[in-house]
Amino acid sequence: MQKNQQIDHWDTIIEPRGSLFDLKIREIAQYKDLLILFVRRDLVAQYKQTVLGPLWYFIQPILTTLTYVLIFGNVAGLSTDGLPKLLFYLAGVTCWRYFSNSLTKTSNTFTQNASIFGKVYFPRAIMPISITITNLVMFGIQLLLFFAFYTYYVSTGKFEFSIQSEILLFPLLIIIMMLLGLGFGFVLSSMTTKYRDMKHLITFGVQLLMYGTPVIYPLSTIPDQYKVILMANPMTAILESFRFIFLGAGTMDYFQLAYSGIFSVAIFVVGLAIFNRTEKNFMDTV
Repeated sequence: MQKNQQIDHWDTIIEPRGSLFDLKIREIAQYKDLLILFVRRDLVAQYKQTVLGPLWYFIQPILTTLTYVLIFGNVAGLSTDGLPKLLFYLAGVTCWRYFSNSLTKTSNTFTQNASIFGKVYFPRAIMPISITITNLVMFGIQLLLFFAFYTYYVSTGKFEFSIQSEILLFPLLIIIMMLLGLGFGFVLSSMTTKYRDMKHLITFGVQLLMYGTPVIYPLSTIPDQYKVILMANPMTAILESFRFIFLGAGTMDYFQLAYSGIFSVAIFVVGLAIFNRTEKNFMDTV
């Protein structure tokens, strides 16, 4: 009898989730070392064995911004609300890259990590969370780049210092972008598990969505009948608020910001439920 009791005693019991909305924060905290390992791996491996290495974290947003300045600013002559073109486009690129990278990279969570998921147990949500944190580190690096150019323009008298007191809300903008990227990533990762060609549609769809977000143009130049459509995009209020806080242009609409916050929480909760449901049987379809 004593022998049976010893056999029935387990240190860890792996069982299906009891709730679709359970993120198991305590369990993720127990695997925090693995989370840090994944973040470190993604940061190092992304540009490993490249000529320029980590410099790509700066080169990519600079090249993207210069392309926008040339095509949309100079050739197309789009308005930048009187702001220096480089600062205007760099502000949009910095925010948009964080959201889009978080969405696209988490959308392949199950397909890209099927070999790992099938061999060892750990909270599956760690993988998309680690991707979001990795992108947050990249966002911080590119934010330093934005401030470097901002300092240059202010010090040379080409732009007046205009950081607003609403900068206290900046962490809220980051949280909203994080929840949006994670939420949409949760939903799409469950879809790409069954439909592999979805990853091509996702990349194309994110590129189209950028043009429905004031990344390359200010909201003030859009006719009123189309503003309603643009404001339905939760990223619109984020970008406009970012430019208002740091550049003194754009709009800081608290109602629209609240809408973006509520939308981000809703898509995160729905996405988490779908992710948890897919996690139980995804190995049968991958």
